[in-house]
Amino acid sequence: MPMKGRFPIRRTLQYLSQGDVIFKSSVKVMTVNYNTAGELSEGARKFVFFNIPQIQYKNPWVQIMLFRNMTPSPFLRFYLDNGEQVLVDVEDKTNKEITEHIRKILGKSKETLEKEERERKKLSHPATFGPKKYHLRECMCEIEGQVPCPAFVPLPKEMRGKYKAAMKNEASA
Repeated sequence: MPMKGRFPIRRTLQYLSQGDVIFKSSVKVMTVNYNTAGELSEGARKFVFFNIPQIQYKNPWVQIMLFRNMTPSPFLRFYLDNGEQVLVDVEDKTNKEITEHIRKILGKSKETLEKEERERKKLSHPATFGPKKYHLRECMCEIEGQVPCPAFVPLPKEMRGKYKAAMKNEASA
């Protein structure tokens, strides 16, 4: 990717993955109301420029709307899945203060994030089998050195029940 435009580092995966705000699953929509001019919206402008891309990357299920020059004072509004709204005043705050505040009130705690990471690692253990959505392998036959699935490669005749029964009948006859 060419490094062109304003502050191109904020489009790199390394920068995007450094974001530490991961919202709770109840957050569905986030709106940011700010002005493009004025001293009161300076922190909100920097928040939009530097932190919104990280929040979008870490929370792909959250819809983010930006409203410019529609309000005299900057604020954030969060819409939750139960219909409740959370209003956050960001007037005269820096972008770091805004990030810390929304992480504290609507972000997942460190313990929750660690627990989810442990569960994700447990499900991706190579010894578990099941649907591809949850596990690395669907079937035992996908492991190297195991007997392949009869659906794809026919079993040798010696391993088939019909062949064994026929051989037993011939031996007894």
